[in-house]
Amino acid sequence: MTEEKPVEAYKLKPKDAATLLIIRGGEEVLMGVRSARHAFMPNKYVFPGGRVDRADALVPRPIDLRPDVAAKLERGASPSRSRALAMAAVRETFEEAGMILGAEHAPVRTGSPHWKPFYASGFVPALDKLEYIARAITPPGRPRRFDTRFLMVDADHLRGDIAGSGELLNLNWVKLKEAQSLDLPNITRLIIEIARRRIHDGEHRGDDAMIPFVRTVKRRHIIGDH
Repeated sequence: MTEEKPVEAYKLKPKDAATLLIIRGGEEVLMGVRSARHAFMPNKYVFPGGRVDRADALVPRPIDLRPDVAAKLERGASPSRSRALAMAAVRETFEEAGMILGAEHAPVRTGSPHWKPFYASGFVPALDKLEYIARAITPPGRPRRFDTRFLMVDADHLRGDIAGSGELLNLNWVKLKEAQSLDLPNITRLIIEIARRRIHDGEHRGDDAMIPFVRTVKRRHIIGDH
């Protein structure tokens, strides 16, 4: 018999989150394994990322998103929230993988403990290097629910060596064509295929291009336009 989940589990409101696919040479993506102690997707291979923090909308960002990327994000979020999502992806990548998507800039001051280490590096987030490729909402009934925007960037734009915080284990480059054999969340499996098609087949490009939006209806993934 399947154990019924508490009613509260189905009432959880998804929290905004952002994930970054770092693509190396058009063939590999950086992935790590979520610790077994996590309530959400333990022991699964994922990309760096996490929920949006309040500071992500408040700290200085001298370099903005490209207008076409901003416009796509703003289909489902305010301009301020769209930038916060992009900033969260950059911050989480720095925290979880030790890599900096940044450009050299005059010193930037912030009181945020989440952003001080990043700005102390002498760089500011290079939001103009980001691409927006998909959005997905965690199905109802899960212990955590997120409204996640999936962003992508070429590894040539990042600085530093892989040196995570321990939140993601076994951080390494994985070939896109081999990633499907790993222990992946269903949504990660789908996003890898979306990324592969975008890179190799040229899908979802252009200012008015479709951004896949994945929702779950009766336990089935439904892909629509964002």
